[in-house]
Amino acid sequence: MKIIAIIPARGGSKGLKMKNVRELRGNPLIVRPIKHALKSNFIDKVYVTTDNETIQKIAIKAGAHCPFLRPSTLAESFTTTEETLKYALNEAEEYFSMRFDLSVFLTATDIYREVSWIDECIETIKQDDKIESVFIGYKTTKNYWEFDNNKWTRLKNWMKIYGSRQTRRSVVREDTGVCCVSRSNLWREGKRIGDNVRIIVKDTPFNGFDIHNEFDLFLAEKALEYYGKD
Repeated sequence: MKIIAIIPARGGSKGLKMKNVRELRGNPLIVRPIKHALKSNFIDKVYVTTDNETIQKIAIKAGAHCPFLRPSTLAESFTTTEETLKYALNEAEEYFSMRFDLSVFLTATDIYREVSWIDECIETIKQDDKIESVFIGYKTTKNYWEFDNNKWTRLKNWMKIYGSRQTRRSVVREDTGVCCVSRSNLWREGKRIGDNVRIIVKDTPFNGFDIHNEFDLFLAEKALEYYGKD
């Protein structure tokens, strides 16, 4: 199977200017997912899609393919990840003259992942043709509410029953930015994930840590220092 990792990294950012090139543990953020993808045992191509020349140069130096700049119309605040992934996959397949079976989504701002998680996701989807997507998730026993029809209601009825965290039911947060592997046909249709999925649950508190501002960057530095990760 041919497998590509695509890493979106636009230049614009309101919360933290040029956050994808801000340094964390001595490296620009964009370098982190590139290094992770390059260390995978299964990924054939690592492709960065960006609208910014500085990010492009850093990505290429780090070992990724980044031959083109993305159109500004696909790098706006309200551009969806799905639009970006569809465009990047089509562009990459034309560039490499290659059709990819699986596509891996990684972000630069979800800073904590293990390379083994990427390979675990890929191995899982390769073992079952019926699985459309495999991604990282974080389990939590917290209660969630939504405001609908001018009233606050619990998302699940079982959340009315309080008890020990060790015995409570749980929900899983979708952390596709940490790692998400999907059949490439889904991306070509403008979908990030399918309906038949497997979730690789990881309980590391920082595996869903997403950088949006200076304080996030500060906390990320301390978290990686604590875990001894570069």
